[in-house]
Amino acid sequence: MNIASGESRPVFPFTAIVGQEEMKLALLLNVIDPKIGGVMIMGDRGTGKSTTVRALVDLLPEIQVVANDPFNSDPFDPELMSEEVRQRIRQQEELPIISTKICMVDLPLGATEDRVCGTIDIEKALTEGVKAFEPGLLAKANRGILYVDEVNLLDDHLVDVLLDAAASGWNTVEREGISISHPARFILIGSGNPEEGELRPQLLDRFGMHAQVGTVKDAELRVKIVEQRASFDEDPLAFRKAYELSQVNLSNQIKKARERLSSVKIDYDLRVNISKICSELNVDGLRGDIVTNRAAKALVALGERNEVTPKDILTVIPLCLRHRLRKDPLESIDSGLLVKEKFSEIFGYTSKNN
Repeated sequence: MNIASGESRPVFPFTAIVGQEEMKLALLLNVIDPKIGGVMIMGDRGTGKSTTVRALVDLLPEIQVVANDPFNSDPFDPELMSEEVRQRIRQQEELPIISTKICMVDLPLGATEDRVCGTIDIEKALTEGVKAFEPGLLAKANRGILYVDEVNLLDDHLVDVLLDAAASGWNTVEREGISISHPARFILIGSGNPEEGELRPQLLDRFGMHAQVGTVKDAELRVKIVEQRASFDEDPLAFRKAYELSQVNLSNQIKKARERLSSVKIDYDLRVNISKICSELNVDGLRGDIVTNRAAKALVALGERNEVTPKDILTVIPLCLRHRLRKDPLESIDSGLLVKEKFSEIFGYTSKNN
C-alpha cells in the first residue's frame, strides 16, 4: 500500500501489529459486514487500540462517491444518497463520480451535538427559503468509520445519538419546525479503559461486538512490539514498504470476503443452537442472535469458505455475547468464558474438536 502524496502521517501497517488477535478479528469482521453493528474495544492504556483502528482504514478499498457531496453519497444506491443527489437524479442530471478512500472520522470527547449531527441555519432558511444545513461529523462518516476513543467518558446523550444513527443508517436534525435527514451509514468503533468506567448496559448492548485487549505478558513478545515501533518511528516509509505485500494481500482478502458474504450459508440447526445459547444465558432481545449469525458468516467469508461450522461460531460467539450478559457481582469468571462453557454444553463441541 503506497502512501498517498501529501499524506503527512504514515500509518502503522495493520499486518505488522503483534498480538491482540481478538481486537483485529472483530475489526475485520465489521469491515466485511458493517451490519454486524460496530465494535467496542475495552482494555488497558497503551495496548494499541487507537493504532489498530487507524491501521484498519489503510486496508479498506476505495469507494465511488458523488463529487463535492458532503455526505459521500453513493452514485448508484438510493439508500446511501443525500436528498440533493436524489433530486439531481430525478432531474436526470449527470453526476460527477470520483473514487476515494473510505475515511475514518475521529469524534473528539468535547464535541457538541451540533458538531456531531450538523446545524440548520434558521435565519437563512427563513429569509432565503432554502434549507441551509451545515453538515456534522455524522455526514462526513457516512460510508466510513466513526471512531470514538474513550467512549465510556462521552456524554450518554451523545452516545445515544451515535448509536441511533448507526442502527438506522440515517441522521435527522430538527429545529424550529425544519427537518433535514441524510444517510449516516458507518461502522462505529469505540474504545476505552474499564478503569475509567463502563458504558451503561443498554448502550453497551447496541455495539455488535465487544473485544477485550490486555497488556502482553510474554517478555519476548513485548521486545518484538517495542522493536517494531522503534523501526516504524525511525523510518516509516521503509517499514511500510516491508509490509506492503502482506497489506495488499489482506486488502484483497477483505474485498473477496465482501463479495463472497452473500453466498455463505449457515444451517438451521446451527442457528437454533445459537439462539439456545442466547436464551439460556438470559440475553435480552435478539441482537445477540443476529450478530452471532452475521459474525460467523463474515468469518467464513474471510476464510474463503461457504459453510459455517461450529468452530466458526465458537470463534465469534464470545465477542458477540460477553457484553450482553447480566452482571453478577459475585461472579468472578470472565463473561467470555461463560459463553464458551454454554457453547460447549449445547454444541457438545470444544476447541479441541476438529
